[in-house]
Amino acid sequence: MVFPPLPRLEDYSISPTTGFLPDSPPLPLLTHPYYAPWEAVIASLQALILSRNIRHEIDRLPVLSPDHLSSEPEWRRAYVVLSFLAHSYIWGDTTPSEVLPPALSIPYLAVSAKLEVPPVASYAALCLWNFRPIFRDDLFDSLDNLATLQTFTGALDESWFYLVSIAIEARGAAILPIMLDAISSAREDNLDRVVANLQSFAERLGELTHLLGRMYENCDPHIFYTRIRPYLSGSKNMSEAGLPRGVKYLDGSGNEEFRHYSGGSNAQSSLIQAFDILLGVEHRPTGDRKPASGPSGPSAPAKSHNFIVQMRDYMPGPHRRFLEHLAQVSNIRAFVEEHFSNGALTVAYDACLHMLRGFRDKHIQIVSRYIVLPAKDQRRVATGASAAAPRVKSASSAIRVTPTAAAQLQFQNQKPSLPQPRGIAYAPKHQADLRGTGGTALIPFLKQARDETGEPSIGAWAQRLLTNSGSLPALRDAETVKIQGLAGQWLDSEDVGGICHW
Repeated sequence: MVFPPLPRLEDYSISPTTGFLPDSPPLPLLTHPYYAPWEAVIASLQALILSRNIRHEIDRLPVLSPDHLSSEPEWRRAYVVLSFLAHSYIWGDTTPSEVLPPALSIPYLAVSAKLEVPPVASYAALCLWNFRPIFRDDLFDSLDNLATLQTFTGALDESWFYLVSIAIEARGAAILPIMLDAISSAREDNLDRVVANLQSFAERLGELTHLLGRMYENCDPHIFYTRIRPYLSGSKNMSEAGLPRGVKYLDGSGNEEFRHYSGGSNAQSSLIQAFDILLGVEHRPTGDRKPASGPSGPSAPAKSHNFIVQMRDYMPGPHRRFLEHLAQVSNIRAFVEEHFSNGALTVAYDACLHMLRGFRDKHIQIVSRYIVLPAKDQRRVATGASAAAPRVKSASSAIRVTPTAAAQLQFQNQKPSLPQPRGIAYAPKHQADLRGTGGTALIPFLKQARDETGEPSIGAWAQRLLTNSGSLPALRDAETVKIQGLAGQWLDSEDVGGICHW
């Protein structure tokens, strides 16, 4: 039997060691003096946003051509700079701007077209091309060796939010050659090698879930929700945030129309979508039920309004084409079905699904803590309701408190005033579902994506655990997490919200 060739990673700008991240660190600066005006504004970005002078400075920029960009890293740096400038212009004042000036629009559209990405702060701009290793000779698959190049706020919380995703990309890179070898081994009917590859896949997925759980270490939910998240928003489905018509990119043609783009979203991660393809996980539009034919039946073509499929349009062109090629050759699910009687194989395959579902479970927990609960806090403030009074130990069990300590305790127990939310962080009380930065109501989406991850499971026991008919106590949505500081109190509701989409 003649098989189509397997994709070669290097043909799609993918590294066997860094995956979808560039194999060399992204450029921290455009050194050509022609682009000094861009770099001057981006260097003072936080101060310009804070003083509300960002639009004034950008309006003074000349219209620069991308003709002096001479390498792929330079094009990527230009895309990162223009993405941060554009979103700062749109969201960097009390009301969002529905127009981008020619000084941004003209080069932004050209650079985006060259890189085959949309002109928006996508996952590529925020994460893939926006990092540097602290120690250049060390691997950058560890959070201990990563820093961001750009942020909107200058806050550690914002850097950490991006860096967790970057570390996941770097640590998950090794899975790609492992699974391509699994596909090749399945073609050769090499059961032992497929099992070994699947076991390695499952173990590494566990490492990625651990990295995702480290989000709590340095990213405070309140700061993320009120200060950072608004800048990540796109222009699609953003009426409540102040952009009912989208954004118009002034290019000098006089024929400009309003554009609608999703903002940065982890659904734009080619790595996570590759995992789904490799394991045969299929996602449906939110609200669609599982077909009656079951997971082993023929697959229907993905609908155009499937959010996960739509997010491929926000990936760099070569990465998008890699996923298309991968889908043509993926055979692991069929191979496991064919060898259903091999216990080691079915257990290894189901373990991968279990770990990938666990990854998505962890993400739902993070969405709940970083979006749902801050949104409820904002609604409570908007309606004038007061927060629950803190519990205090009885006098008989309390230690002696000095007047100074009593004053400090009183100060600590006071509810801090919340900054006025803007854009997507504004949660009007009549709004049923908050929007994720990608422009969709995300908790229903995330839960469905998680449940779909378990649908291809083979063993009867795994099917009970990984589908809605069963439960995983260790991976429940409202898992208790001890958080200190401003993130110290949590509720256990997940009915609205979303950060990003895995």
